[in-house]
Amino acid sequence: PGLSYTWIFNNNTLDLQQDSRRFVSQATGNLYLAKVEPWDVGNYTCAVSSAEARRRVWGTPTALTLRGDGVMGEYEPKIEVRFPETTYAAKGSSVRLECFALGK
Repeated sequence: PGLSYTWIFNNNTLDLQQDSRRFVSQATGNLYLAKVEPWDVGNYTCAVSSAEARRRVWGTPTALTLRGDGVMGEYEPKIEVRFPETTYAAKGSSVRLECFALGK
C-alpha cells in the first residue's frame, strides 16, 4: 500500500497516458507491452516510490531485444489466469478481475 510504480525507458520516464500498447500494473509494478516494435528495443528500469516514506528506488536496467528469427523459444504462446479460488465482494460494490494473455 502506498507504492507507486514508474518505468524508465532509455533514461526517459515512459508517458503511458496516451499509450495503448503499454500498461503498468499499480498492483504488481509489472510493465506489459503489446505488439512489440523495433522502437521498443532498449533498456527498461523500474522505479518504485513511497510518498509515505518519501523515498524512491530504482531497479537494475533490463534490456529488451528483438529476435531476428521470429522464434519465441520459452515464450511460446500461452494463456495464464491467476485468480484466488474465492473472491469476496460486498453487495453493491465493484469487483475487478484481471486476465492477461502472454505470447506472440
